[in-house]
Amino acid sequence: MDPFMQIEDMAQRTGLTAHTLRYYERIGLIAPVQRAPGGQRRYAPADLTWIEFLLRLRNTGMPIRQMQVYAHMRSVGESTLVARHALLQAHLEEVEKQLAELAQTAGYLRQKIAIYDEQVSLQPPSCEETRHEQPNPTRSDRNP
Repeated sequence: MDPFMQIEDMAQRTGLTAHTLRYYERIGLIAPVQRAPGGQRRYAPADLTWIEFLLRLRNTGMPIRQMQVYAHMRSVGESTLVARHALLQAHLEEVEKQLAELAQTAGYLRQKIAIYDEQVSLQPPSCEETRHEQPNPTRSDRNP
C-alpha cells in the first residue's frame, strides 16, 4: 500500500481545496512536495501531520504571515527552537486572552437571555395564542 497521497486525497483528508494546497506550497507554508514521475504531487504522512498543525494554527486565528514565519523557522531547523517557542507562546497568550473575552461575552449573553426569558414568561398570551385557545364562534353564538 502506497503511503503517499495525491492532491485530491490530501484535499479530502484536510478539508482544503487542491488550489489552497498548491497556494500553501507556493507561499512556503508547505515545503515543496515530492512529485511522481508524471509531476503529480505525492504527499507523505508527515505532510498531512504538518498541514493538520497549520489548520490548527489557522483555527486559532493566526495570520498567514505569522504562519509563514513559523514555517520558515521550522525549515531552518533546530537553531530556531527558541524563536519558534516564543512565537507559539505569544500566540497562545493571545488565544487565551480572546477565550477570556469570549467567555465574558458569553456571560453577558446568558444574562440578557435570562432577562428575556423572564419577560416572556410574565407576558400575557399574544393575540395569536389567545385566538388558538378560544373556540371559533358559530352563527348561533353571534345571534343570541
